[in-house]
Amino acid sequence: MTRIIECVPNFSEGRDRKIIDAIVSAIASVEGVKVLDVDPGETTNRTVVTFVGAPEVVCEAAYQGAAKAKELIDMRLHHGAHPRIGATDVLPLVPVSGITLEECAVLARQLAQRLYTGLGIPCYCYEAAAFKPERKNLAVCRSGEYEALEQKMSDPERKPDFGGDYDEVAARAGATNVGARDFLLAVNFNLNTTSTRRAMAIAFDVREKGRKVNDTWVPGTLKGCKATGWYIDEYGIAQVSMNITDIKAVPLHKAFEEVSRAAAARGLRVTGTEVVGLLPRKVLLDAGRFYLERQGRSLGIPEDQIIKIAVKSMSLDDLRPFNPKEKVIEYLMVDEAEEAARERLERMSVKGFALETASESPAPGGGSVSAAMGAFGAALATMVANLSAHKRGWDDRWKEFSDVAEKGQAILGELLSLVDRDTAAFDGIMEAFSMPKGTDQEKAVRADAIEKATLNAASVPLETMEAAFKALPLSMQMVRNGNPASVSDAGVAALAATAAIRGAALNVKINAASLKDREAARSLTDRADFLVREAILLQDAIMEETESRINL
Repeated sequence: MTRIIECVPNFSEGRDRKIIDAIVSAIASVEGVKVLDVDPGETTNRTVVTFVGAPEVVCEAAYQGAAKAKELIDMRLHHGAHPRIGATDVLPLVPVSGITLEECAVLARQLAQRLYTGLGIPCYCYEAAAFKPERKNLAVCRSGEYEALEQKMSDPERKPDFGGDYDEVAARAGATNVGARDFLLAVNFNLNTTSTRRAMAIAFDVREKGRKVNDTWVPGTLKGCKATGWYIDEYGIAQVSMNITDIKAVPLHKAFEEVSRAAAARGLRVTGTEVVGLLPRKVLLDAGRFYLERQGRSLGIPEDQIIKIAVKSMSLDDLRPFNPKEKVIEYLMVDEAEEAARERLERMSVKGFALETASESPAPGGGSVSAAMGAFGAALATMVANLSAHKRGWDDRWKEFSDVAEKGQAILGELLSLVDRDTAAFDGIMEAFSMPKGTDQEKAVRADAIEKATLNAASVPLETMEAAFKALPLSMQMVRNGNPASVSDAGVAALAATAAIRGAALNVKINAASLKDREAARSLTDRADFLVREAILLQDAIMEETESRINL
């Protein structure tokens, strides 16, 4: 899984566009970082920037942004409505995918240390990165704001985690709060009422803080959630406005269900959900799977369909169209032109792929076609599983078939990616052969590149074999236990998967034959031979079972 983190720094400048643009440019200059949002506030004199990327490049971009803020913002001249302690006031790192909060905390501490050693900026570590329990609370780190920093730095109990004496850098740039926190999801639940009082009552029912009853605070039902009620003139409705601070403990669909329950108890209804800002892909996938499971439907369907179920189930499109490509962090990170180039064959129509294969070009060739055959095999097994999950009278077996379909979807995705990877491996060999060979050094470099490219060209079809082989047990399972009306489809799945394995084996062998490393070549071909033998045995057993069931 790709490792992605989000960084949401708050800079103490919200009025001078030149300064804001310079800071954002410094962040965006780091290759691999994608700036998603820039939100300046004139009254607060503060700008919130949101950017994402791999952990290493995000930390580098955060450093460059802080360096530029130190250069351009003088805290001695700063005034605004929002609490602040430095030119770069807060620098939170947020896990999005493939990385834990604990790992982000380590990165945050390293970043704080670098900001001090490299730029001289004093730093407090807060939330998950805090060195002291009381500093988990950002308000403790920022207490007294910039005006109290000199006094705090002379107090051993209140001095920054990284910082020395109060000096010119601290006087000009202030201090920075560097932290790690879970993703904060801001969401509004639309109500079929105009009553702010009733919206507030629902908010009190569900928010962790709850409400005060006879001088005693009675907590609400959703841990880690902050909520209030308000009326929105633009929409002419009241909303429950909520911040979900721990989306693992309270995923969006759980919050939606609980607010809906609390609204119904007061004679109201949640008519829709408005997501404020961006959200991780997992939030929608978890929600879609939750509602599919509640319906007793297979979870082994394409990702876009799972997300569509989430959107419709929570009415995310109640107030305006909801486009996941504009709201999901991972989708916003994708460069569509680069992705299209990388997945050129996968994105073709069946006709387009066949015609491209039939052209004078040597690629796509047998390796890519084998991967495509394997993908069709996995797709057929998945189709039978989904049809079986939805078969009338088999409602109590939906989970059995849903599990098969989920495995099938994973295999299908793997094989689809191998369609393009195989052609890319062939292109790599061609590139290596085109390298210069005028000198002995150039010849040596070229020979090494050819060997590496050839090894890759033999390894990729072996991956195709391994992936396609995983489809065979699914095919057998569907022949034996799936919808009887689709048993022939399950049989064809086995034939396609075995054809993929045998075809890919030929590509392993023809490339392995050119390897100078004969031990690596033997290892590849031995594994390929084993998979072919086992696949043929499985295919024969599946076909025998298929024929027997068709002839009943």
